[in-house]
Amino acid sequence: MKFEMKNRLKPCAAVSVAIMVVALVMSMMGMGMNLGIDFTGGTLMTYNMGEAFDTAVVTDALSACGIADAQIAKTGEDNTQVQIRISDVENTDELRTQLEAKLAETYANIEYVDITRVGAVVGGELINNAIKSLTLAAVLMLLYIAVRFDLYSGLAAVIGLVHDIAIMMSFVVILRGFIRVETTFIAALLTIVGYSINNTIIIFDRIRENSHKVGVRQLPRDEIVNISIKESLPRTLNTTITTLLTIVTLYVLGVDSIKQFALPLIIGIISGTYSANMINGYVWSLLMDLRSKSRKNK
Repeated sequence: MKFEMKNRLKPCAAVSVAIMVVALVMSMMGMGMNLGIDFTGGTLMTYNMGEAFDTAVVTDALSACGIADAQIAKTGEDNTQVQIRISDVENTDELRTQLEAKLAETYANIEYVDITRVGAVVGGELINNAIKSLTLAAVLMLLYIAVRFDLYSGLAAVIGLVHDIAIMMSFVVILRGFIRVETTFIAALLTIVGYSINNTIIIFDRIRENSHKVGVRQLPRDEIVNISIKESLPRTLNTTITTLLTIVTLYVLGVDSIKQFALPLIIGIISGTYSANMINGYVWSLLMDLRSKSRKNK
């Protein structure tokens, strides 16, 4: 069966808008992103376990105390101390008593070190820096692609970039039961920026080549985009599938903190591949046609 690419910009854009609207409605109903302690603040508890310990035992002890969402890290020179980050609780003393009793069942030499209130300042700084980084990246990408290709290619690429970020954040809202927004989410977001623009540039490079090729350049721009995407598709699929195999393996086999990084990354990679092949090239075609129509009317 012969495979044919077609311009499906309108239905694809409609699907993307629908996903964003669902996420927006959920956020307005109070079911927005599941923010971690780095962004909401919480309580930091530190204990010296007196020996090497298993974080799974600490997790089980917290679960027995009614704490399901916690961040656990090994610290100290010999990794014998544990730092536990949890959301604010009503009675810290009661929790501390119960937790120490549970942990003492396995680690008899456990010693209390410290308990402090952690603010959300770090999360706020990360968000501000991420916004600045994304804005700067978008501007520089627009300039680079405008110089290498043309202004409308740059605009289409930036639109695709914004689309991928919006889709990724929308799914973080929709899948809030599986994704907790921690500092690793910022890293995943910035990673997707580079991955998304890479796929787009490869297709735009092929569009530029075909736009000057005899026998192709006289075709409508939509048709040139179809040919270019079809020619680039094997490489795009091979790269995407190879990358996804690695990230999916990390998600399946990784610990919770790795899962919180891998799942948004998986969503972003799929979204980036989708937009590069189904949206960005046709946005360029639409912008170029509008420019030609405007010049013709003048």
